[in-house]
Amino acid sequence: MNSRPPSRIHVRLPGQPSSGNDRRRLLLLGAAVLVALLLAGLLGFWLGRSAGGTGGQQQDHGARAERLQQELVELRQRQATLEASDRISRAANTEVQASLAERDEEIAGLRADVAFYERLVGATSQRKGLNTHAIEFRQEAAGTYQYSVVLTQNLNRGAISQGQMRFTVEGVKNGRLATVSWDELHQRTGVPGQEYSFRYFQQLSGSVILPADFTPQRVRVTLGSGTGGSTQVFDWKLAGVPAANGE
Repeated sequence: MNSRPPSRIHVRLPGQPSSGNDRRRLLLLGAAVLVALLLAGLLGFWLGRSAGGTGGQQQDHGARAERLQQELVELRQRQATLEASDRISRAANTEVQASLAERDEEIAGLRADVAFYERLVGATSQRKGLNTHAIEFRQEAAGTYQYSVVLTQNLNRGAISQGQMRFTVEGVKNGRLATVSWDELHQRTGVPGQEYSFRYFQQLSGSVILPADFTPQRVRVTLGSGTGGSTQVFDWKLAGVPAANGE
């Protein structure tokens, strides 16, 4: 029968140096603690830096958003200003076009007046003082007559002729000679003459009514002023112009 060898018990008294294995364990433990502390420090530094970087980016984004918002407001204000300026320009252009059209009409009228006056004062025209150059009548649908009287003077180019124009119509009524007065032509009493005031010529117009049973033959035009007047007689056949529809 084999007997087991007796076990060995080592007793280390206080102050006795430890074995090599214990020293290695202590060294490894210390190294592990140092590595853990180092890693913890690095992790804290990294987290703090990351947090600081995120805050800076947020500040940059906020400042950029404010700049973009301000630029947007400025662009909208500029657009509103340009739109208002465009409306003003369009309105001014419309007004200018209307004014040009009016000036064109005035120029055309002045050219017609000049052409008419040149015929009056041409080299072959006779020099005359206050004068009834022409009178025309046009019958209207309502039974009235539209008249047009042209007054001229080319004797004194610097003088202004002023006064009143009246005319009467002579003809036949009920087989007898009759005259329709200025008042009767207007079917009123005390009708004043038609005022005129011109340097070279003027056109007067209006409407009158002839009696239904009256046949016109002549028109007697009287021009009056404070210093006197003149009377001219025109043949109705030359003065009377039928309406365009033949009435």
